Amino acid sequence: MAGLDRMIAVARGEEPAELLLRNGRLVNVLSGEIHQAHVAVSDGHVVGLGDYEAKEVIDLDGAYLCPGLIDGHIHIESSMLRIPEFARVVVPHGTTTVVADPHEIANVLGLDGILYMMESSKGSPLDVYFMLPSCVPATEFETAGSRLMAYDLSPLLREEWVVGVGEVMDYPGVLSRDSEVLARIAMADGKRVDGHAPHVSGKDLNAYIAAGVCSDHESSSLEEAREKLQRGMYVMIREGTVAKNMEALLPLV
Repeated sequence: MAGLDRMIAVARGEEPAELLLRNGRLVNVLSGEIHQAHVAVSDGHVVGLGDYEAKEVIDLDGAYLCPGLIDGHIHIESSMLRIPEFARVVVPHGTTTVVADPHEIANVLGLDGILYMMESSKGSPLDVYFMLPSCVPATEFETAGSRLMAYDLSPLLREEWVVGVGEVMDYPGVLSRDSEVLARIAMADGKRVDGHAPHVSGKDLNAYIAAGVCSDHESSSLEEAREKLQRGMYVMIREGTVAKNMEALLPLV
């Protein structure tokens, strides 16, 4: 309560903020505009816009002030970098948080790979949240270095930085009601379940969503993305190294 009391006091101007960023051009993603602003910060949180007393004042002299990018789906190991080095590269360009699905390293090293990624994220200037890989191996047609069952993964859901179950790539397994695939979805127990459903539509899409999958990043056409959005999925627009869907899907925004 003491922290909340101070937050309110600072926001009302009754106590000085820790930091005031003056004369910035705020990229306001809520109102869709760029406007002049002074931004007060206390205890690591933005507490108000306006002129405040502060222990430290930084004059931005018209520089842009933009919220950090949260990358909602990434496989860090694809960069061939350890997390500290990955953070060193992306943080200066504005990415402050990522939601990582370490299913690639898990398909090689199993639980050891997941635990390694979690451990290496500690102390990083990049906030790294994790989705637990749901498909190790991705499908029954693959020969992977490990096989992770729901009972292997579920204890990790109690970890602070684990926010859900990673992309369910085995959508045929969902549609055929494979018991292990469904167990991996069910283990989320109220946390998010990411999807991976290229060209899945109609009643198959309905069934995939009904199983508990809430997002997808595989849409390559506007029609495909719109159908998923209309059925309640969160649609991530992918602009990756290989697959580039931004131009096709931008009218959906």
